[in-house]
Amino acid sequence: MIFGASSFAGSLQELKENVGSIELYVPKLGIYNGSVLEKKELERILDEMSTYCFTGTVHAPYSAVDPRYPAALQVDTAKMGDREFTLLEDSMAIANRIGASVVVLHPGRIGQDREKSFASMINNLGSLASLAEDYGIMLGLENKEGTDLSNFCSEAEELSQAIEIVDSEHLKATFDIGHANLTCGGNSEKLRTFIRTLQKHIIHLHLHDNSGQWTEKYDGDEHMVPGKGCVDFSVLKLLSDYRGVYNLEVFSMEDVQLGKRVIEKALY
Repeated sequence: MIFGASSFAGSLQELKENVGSIELYVPKLGIYNGSVLEKKELERILDEMSTYCFTGTVHAPYSAVDPRYPAALQVDTAKMGDREFTLLEDSMAIANRIGASVVVLHPGRIGQDREKSFASMINNLGSLASLAEDYGIMLGLENKEGTDLSNFCSEAEELSQAIEIVDSEHLKATFDIGHANLTCGGNSEKLRTFIRTLQKHIIHLHLHDNSGQWTEKYDGDEHMVPGKGCVDFSVLKLLSDYRGVYNLEVFSMEDVQLGKRVIEKALY
């Protein structure tokens, strides 16, 4: 079992002492000046990573309504141009450099014409999957929280459908159990059905907790430490053949340490 943590949880040295994998969270790495990659800063981070011999994954830029999210790094996979493709290709190149197996992508936003927005997202995902093949990496398309009605792929069926339409060995799923818990309203049985529906596509996991309901803060997507909310992490037992990273998407090393204990207890 390989535990990982997102790079915003602590320093590389702290992460190395507590987990076996790091997810480079590109929007918070400070490697962009606007939407232009600052290669010297990237090299500094990669050099530091190499001294700790980390395995890793990469979280690419995405679309966010949070005002603290860098405006120049907004990427809606349902509405992409050259800038957006360049940003996502940058993440694939970083993954290739560090030997990462997975780059996490968010699905797109639902536009005024839902059908056209979905078709555009599928077309863009197909192009991105071709790029991923060139870089020798996998894309993990993440399920989003159903408490935000502007999200595509908050339901397991729609995420599975998108993956199956693209039909590429380089596009699979990142199962975010916190997002799924919000979509399922905190209902454990619905969460089990969700994971069974998506199971055959899952190559990566994001682990965090919440109350299972909408709140004014991040539509309920609070990324609490496992055990603080109502997520039933025992549903992960359904993924008996899973051999990927169990990535904790929490905000401190204390939460990483506690989260590991909660997940281990739930599984064993």
